[in-house]
This record gives sequence, C-alpha cells and structure tokens, in this order.
Amino acid sequence: MRRREFIAFAGGAAASWSLAARAQQPAMRRIGVLEGSKESDRETKARLAAFRQGLERLGWSEDRDVRIDYRWAGGDRELIRKYAAELVALKPDVILARGSGNVGALQQATRSAPIVFVGVVDPVAGGFIANLARPGGNATGFTAIEYGLAGKWPELLKQIAPSVVRAAVLRDPTQFAGGGQLGAVQAVVPFFAMEVSPVDVRNSDEIERSIAAFSRGSNGGLIVLGSFLADVHRETIIALAARHRLPAVYPNRVFVAAGGLISYGPDLIDQYRLAAGYVDRILKGEKPADLPVQNPTKFELVINLKTAKALGLTVPDKLLALADEVIE
Repeated sequence: MRRREFIAFAGGAAASWSLAARAQQPAMRRIGVLEGSKESDRETKARLAAFRQGLERLGWSEDRDVRIDYRWAGGDRELIRKYAAELVALKPDVILARGSGNVGALQQATRSAPIVFVGVVDPVAGGFIANLARPGGNATGFTAIEYGLAGKWPELLKQIAPSVVRAAVLRDPTQFAGGGQLGAVQAVVPFFAMEVSPVDVRNSDEIERSIAAFSRGSNGGLIVLGSFLADVHRETIIALAARHRLPAVYPNRVFVAAGGLISYGPDLIDQYRLAAGYVDRILKGEKPADLPVQNPTKFELVINLKTAKALGLTVPDKLLALADEVIE
C-alpha cells in the first residue's frame, strides 16, 4: 500500500472508531428536582449538595453522566403545580421531590415517571403509595416523621422552659398529616401540666395575628408542627416568637439555625444522601413500586443558646448533654 493511501485509510479508520466509540457511550440520564423553597435557601442547598455527593459516590457525575433539571417554587403552590408539569414534560428518568405538596403535584401530572420523595409525613394517607413495604405505584422514598415523634415536642418545650403551661400549636390546616401530629401532641400534654391550642396558619398575616393574640396571655410557648407552610414562613414564625418572648420548639434544625430555640426531628440532609441511593437503583432499572418506603432512623436535637439567653432561659445540663448540636 502506498504511503498516501495508507494515511487516508488510517485517517478514515480512526474517524470510524471515534464515531463507533461515541455511539457506544450511554446516553446522559436525566433527573428532575422539584423544590418548594427558594433557590437562595441555604439549608436546601446543603441538602441538594448531599444528594449530589451521594450520586458521585455511586458513580454518577452531574453534567457528565446525568443532567439535573432544578425547579424552585419559592413557597408558591401555583408554581409548584406549574413546575411539576414542566419537569414531567422533560421526560426525566426519575424525579426527586420534597414534601407532600410537591409529590401530590407531580402525581397529578404523571402516574408513570418514577418519583423519589423525602420529607413526606404520611405517604399512605396522602395517597402517594399503597403501603410502606410495597409502594405499588410510581413513587417511593423517605418519610419525614412518625406521628409519635410529635409527642416529644411538648416534653422538650417543658424541659427548656418549665414555666410554660399553655402552648399554641401551629399547623397547616390544608395538610392531612397535621391532624396526626396534633393528636400525638394532645395525647401527652396532660403529663406536662400543659394546655394546647391549635392555631391554623395559611399566610404571614394570619400567623402574625394568631401569635400576637396568643401572646397576650402569660406563661405561653409555641409548638410548630412539620409542614410546608411552617417551612416557607419559618423566618416570620421565628421573628414573632422572639418579639413576643415565646419559647418555641420546632420540627427540624433549619429553624434553630435561623434563630429558633430548640428542635427535634429527622436529619433531612441524611435523607437526601439516602435518596441518591434510590435514584441510583431506579436509573439501573429497579421500579419505585418495589422499593420500600423508609422511616427516618437518624434524628437530631439542636439548641440555640443565644436564643435561650435572649429569652432568659437557662438550658439544663442534661438537655445540653443530649444535644447533637448546640448553636452559640
């Protein structure tokens, strides 16, 4: 073979090998993420970072193996519905969503696209799955709390603020799980010589009016149930608790990191990390219907000493010793 012919042959072969190699590379997979919070929310950023780290450990790298499409609703229920439809239209291989509102909106848009959820209080009562062991549909994931956990909140409030004898229980009246949490609270308050008053919260104005009215009495405190609205309005709730000098217990650490007094609840960053494992399994061919929904196993007690001092409270040494994190 002449030199010129050989070079032409070699060049053509190289091009063919390159095209063949590209053809053999697997197509980039697509993950949708629906978040109810704002994109600037630091806690949500930390949770999603844990999710991406979990994917990395399993061999998936964003923009190399997977494309992740994010949608941030910023607390707007109409945007949640809009963005749920947008994500489904992109035909992702799997969608990650936090909270009942997001999962409900997604299942209204699709009953076939796989969904992995985190932070859902009662997915069976919500109609998202058939049962925990065998979800049976297009969704699976990780629950936020068991209702019994809410029974710990009055106890913690009494421990950190012994003078409290009445508590307003802030709940989202549109969330079915609020009833179960409230029931758990009401079942234990007699043991702590405490009375509770349910307070519905739908928007900032209603929250402000309700807390201001409740604060006119003495020896009061707040118990904030886990809900979408509590999370969206957490800065308002924390500011009002400080203004009216009301000790308050919250469902997770994000409230205490933002200035709240005390929280006890599941480690949601850990749930996002675990969710990466379910996303990995679905990308590799498993079905949400066959992946059991898991209850939280990692909980954290967080105390803000600066807030306690501002309220004139001395945190018992025993409670400090139990805390997973103390913010000073």
